Amino acid sequence: MMTNTTPIRRLLLIWGSLLLAGLAGVPCAFAQSGTPQASAALPRWARVSFFAQGAATTSSDGSTSTFSELVTTIAAESSRREDAGFEYRFDGRFGAYPSSEERDPRVSIYDAYVARRFAGGRLLVKGGQMWLNDLGALGSVGGGLVEYRRSPEVRGSRWRIGAFGGVEPRILRAGYVSGIRKYGGYVALDGDGARKHVLGYVNVRNGSLTERSVVTFTNYIPVRQSLFLYQAAEVDLAGPGGQGSGGLTYFFANTRVSPSRAFDVQVTYHRGRSIDARTITDEILHGRPVTSKALEGYLYESASARVTVEIVRGLRVFAGYGLDTNDTDTDPVDRITFGVFSSNLFGTGIDVNVSDHRYNRPPRASYDSWFVSVGRSVGSKCYVSGEYTTSLSILHYVQTAGITIETRPQTRRLGGSALVHLTRSMSLVLNVDHTRDDAYTEFRFLAGLTYRL
Repeated sequence: MMTNTTPIRRLLLIWGSLLLAGLAGVPCAFAQSGTPQASAALPRWARVSFFAQGAATTSSDGSTSTFSELVTTIAAESSRREDAGFEYRFDGRFGAYPSSEERDPRVSIYDAYVARRFAGGRLLVKGGQMWLNDLGALGSVGGGLVEYRRSPEVRGSRWRIGAFGGVEPRILRAGYVSGIRKYGGYVALDGDGARKHVLGYVNVRNGSLTERSVVTFTNYIPVRQSLFLYQAAEVDLAGPGGQGSGGLTYFFANTRVSPSRAFDVQVTYHRGRSIDARTITDEILHGRPVTSKALEGYLYESASARVTVEIVRGLRVFAGYGLDTNDTDTDPVDRITFGVFSSNLFGTGIDVNVSDHRYNRPPRASYDSWFVSVGRSVGSKCYVSGEYTTSLSILHYVQTAGITIETRPQTRRLGGSALVHLTRSMSLVLNVDHTRDDAYTEFRFLAGLTYRL
């Protein structure tokens, strides 16, 4: 097993080496073009945030517990160049838990890469830890990427083709998953109005076995300002570790039609199989049997439609119907949604959002999940709001037993928040929550300060 320090040092070494290589190329680019290419290495934006939160929980038996967390987030990104030049991005989170002696400080790295564009911006070489958004949830990789695209000077649709390879980063902790390798590629077609079509392939190797071999699809199609269609899919070419079957494991579609400014219809469909491919492959590598249930996984499916109508300017009402299936052995659940939303209600400056999700679970009684939010600007630099929610259930995940649902129809949460713009670059957020149900009562607060460059 890798230690925590080894992957971090390796990541910093790779990132620093590529950074120096990129900076070394800046004078050459300046000399060739006669323009100040070094300015491209400056941040297009940067953000530093500090958060502190704490919670006190009292159970129905009178026992109490406390939780505290201190978080610093740092993010910076250079300008994305159309011509040759240097790019970089960093996005990290650093957390400490003063009230939990058994919980170590945590470092999470989401992006930490440097890149260089060559050939007038057509060739991109990127190294470090990155999230390739074109590949969706499978796009996290620590390694290298090479991408070639059509000349940025060409108008209209432009194609891109890329290939990548490396290791799999840990999402919640700095470092990499031991024994896991990833490689693949994609072909993308980008158009006007954020139009995008991507066909990708990802291969995940776990030791000597192929953990996943996946073809990914992503489409976003805007038609003027009246129709938007988004689709994403994953097709496994084989089962995990060569066991079970592949096929369509994930599909999501979201369509919104707006024939007029005052009326729109949104239809969504979501279907997938939740399979723990990592655990299955580990079991095979260690010679342990794999159950048919583990290979089959959990099926989830949801289809819904929602209609929104603007009654008067600034006041919208909506209603929808959905059908949810949480597993192959359960019956579909009806979900009825309705509500109202208004910004600047009747010219008072008050924003109101009220919605209800009503679930029908025969033969059990129906349950409602309410959300109420009221907010208003106080002066030009402060926005305050209050919320009231009722929740239907809490989802627990247990690695050995799978997913269990604990129904708590009486859970209620009352909260308030304030966002204050202290200066043009600095903002303060405050949040207080009080949650109560039959099993516990919890008080939670959060304070955060963000500085933007």
